[in-house]
Amino acid sequence: MPTACARHILVKSKAEAEKLKQRIARGEDFGQLAKKHSRCPSGKKGGNLGEFRPGEMVKAFDNVVFKKPLLTVHGPIKTQFGFHLIETIYRD
Repeated sequence: MPTACARHILVKSKAEAEKLKQRIARGEDFGQLAKKHSRCPSGKKGGNLGEFRPGEMVKAFDNVVFKKPLLTVHGPIKTQFGFHLIETIYRD
C-alpha cells in the first residue's frame, strides 16, 4: 500500500487560505506560515503530518496527497475541519 508525507495549513475561511497561498507563492516559508496560522496541532511542526496511508485522512485530503503533483501547494481544499493548503513532500 502506498504511503505519503505531507504538510498542510488549516484555516477557517477560503479567503484566508487564498491569502496564505499567495504569500507562499511570493516566497514566504510554508512552515513558518503554518506555525503562525494553522488551526491544526500539526502547525507547531510547520504543518508536517508525517507519513500516512490512503484512508487515514479524509477523502478530499487523500485525493490531493495521492493524486496531485508533489512539492506543489494545492488548495484551498474544503473539508469538515475547514480549508487546507496541502503540500505533498513525497509518495512511495
